Order: sequence, then C-alpha cells, then structure tokens
Amino acid sequence: MEGKVEKNMEETTASTEVVLLSKREHVAVVTLNRPEAMNSLNGAVFSRLKKIIDELEADDEIRAIIITGAGDKAFCAGIDLRERKGMSSREVNSLRNDIIFPCFRSLEDMKKPLIGAINGLSLGGGAEIALMCDIRVASDNARFGQTEVKWAIIPAAGACQRLPALIGLGRAKELLLTGRIIDAAEGEKIGLFNFVTPSAALLQKAYEVADMIGENGPVAVRQIKKAVDLGAKNNLALAFDSEASEACYHTQDRLEGITAFNEKRKPKYNGM
Repeated sequence: MEGKVEKNMEETTASTEVVLLSKREHVAVVTLNRPEAMNSLNGAVFSRLKKIIDELEADDEIRAIIITGAGDKAFCAGIDLRERKGMSSREVNSLRNDIIFPCFRSLEDMKKPLIGAINGLSLGGGAEIALMCDIRVASDNARFGQTEVKWAIIPAAGACQRLPALIGLGRAKELLLTGRIIDAAEGEKIGLFNFVTPSAALLQKAYEVADMIGENGPVAVRQIKKAVDLGAKNNLALAFDSEASEACYHTQDRLEGITAFNEKRKPKYNGM
C-alpha cells in the first residue's frame, strides 16, 4: 500500500511530463500538461497519452477516468502545427498513422467511462478528444470548435460522426463547415456539455460524476457503455484514415494552412 501511494505521488508530481497521471481510489485523472502551448498535441503527448490510457484500461482498480488540461486557459488547443513545419508528406503520414491514430483508437476503444473536464479552449484535435469522452463537464469559460476546415483539412478522428450524434445533423454541419467556436452556455444548450460549472469547481464536479459511476457494478457499467456505443462503432471505424481525410492531406491548401498558421496570417486557399 505504501509503495502504491509513493508511486501515485510520483505520477502526480512529475510536472515535467507532457501528460500527468494521478489516482484517487477508483478514479484516475489524466492531465494534458503543456500549458505554455495551450496543451496542444504533439507526438510526445500522443505517445504518452496512449501509454497511460492503455495502462488504465488494464488497471482493475480504476473504474472511471477524468481527462483535463493543465491551467485554466485551455483543455487542449488541438494539434501543434508547429511540429509539422518542414515535415514532408511522408513524415506527416507516418506521424498520423503510427502515433496519432493509435492514440485516438485507444481513447475510442476504452471500456471504462471517460469524463472530460473541459477547462477553457477546446479546438480541433482537442475537441475530438472531448467528443470521445462519455460525459463532458465544462467550465463556464470553456469554448469548443472543430476548426480544421479553416486550415483546409477535416476532423479525422470521428468528429464528423460524433458531433451529429450529440447535437443533431444541422447544428453539427454548421459548426463543422464554418469552424465556428461556441461558448459553454451554447454548448450546454445544444447538448454538447452535460454540465457547466464555475472553473474553480470543475474537477470537483467531474469527481462527483466519476464517484457516482464508481459506486455502480463495474461489469454493468462496462456493458452499458458497450451497448450504447455499439451502433456508432461501425461508422466511426470509417473515420480514421478515410478517403476524405487523405484527400485533404495531399493538397496545396493544407500546406498553405500550416504555413499561414506559423506565419500568423490569414491563409489564402486556391482549392488545389
């Protein structure tokens, strides 16, 4: 028992890690820990996040998992496009297929309930992670957007399927096609967020939900999640590595989007 406590303390205090892990009884908290970069996702984050998620899946003591972002400005601002500056198409494809998609699949295939504690900004790939959560608790300063279209790409990890299932076809198309960012109040109104709380109470509310789940029969909880997700799985399997996603990644517009992002200017797209 003492060794377990020491291990958890190490995991909690290893603040140099890009993803942190802490545990309290039957609940684990996973924290994206790049506040200086708005908790954006690079290869190191994806690799460690997958490792942690796989470990928690195999840990019989854990019954629910909370995922959040360090600080109060951002849950996750999406893919760190700065990492891709200068990458060839082959290198980008390798990053996506060997590191990014396997991590997203681990999140998607998680058999235990995943609760998103959405603090601040949640964009692009960060919004994808929020959508992969079974329950979303948002801070009152949360903002959400699938903004990929602004950079001439599409959400490639299932948002085009998950968002309509949550908020309806018309609303989802509007958000996906415009890249519009919504606030916490609108997110709660349209059914994207289950709860909205003051920032200071965000983790407390997430723990409250996780503890309620943890009090129930673990087998029943897993089977309920499986039953609810079963119908959606067939379509979601097509979202990873889809032809639509591949078509975007081989365009001049995608390269222009990345260049404009790094040069902090508005992109000029030509449809090529």
